[in-house]
Amino acid sequence: MASSSSSSSSYVQQEWNKPAKKEPVFTKVSQLKPGTKGRTLIVKVLSSQKIEQPEDRSFIRSPTLADCLIGDETGTIIFNAHDEQVELMKPGTTVIISNAKIDMSKGSMRLVDDVWSQIEITDPATFKVKEDNNLSLIEHENVNAVAE
Repeated sequence: MASSSSSSSSYVQQEWNKPAKKEPVFTKVSQLKPGTKGRTLIVKVLSSQKIEQPEDRSFIRSPTLADCLIGDETGTIIFNAHDEQVELMKPGTTVIISNAKIDMSKGSMRLVDDVWSQIEITDPATFKVKEDNNLSLIEHENVNAVAE
């Protein structure tokens, strides 16, 4: 019996020692760079285009995908939305995207979610989106660093 009591108390101890949930640190679009991870942004959705996919019989249903142009007062970037996210990403909507990361697609940056990401609709933002700074239009070269 003593061993079961100590294992339950160690479980309680682990629960108490959990780190407190951190407040999100908001990032501006212009601060995004290749390799960026775990960023939270407040952005306006400018456009959303569903991506047509060839029918794949290995899936019961194919995932719904969309390229969404989003932005803030510092610039814009393409966000790859999928499934229920597509419905949230309507033009004119302001959203908070948390725990997003940058993926590279053909040398261009795309903002994507990861397993911990969340998207929520929020109050309309008052900023004017800087549409002439689209980070997804900047081509990045894949450079392998060589140690000297």
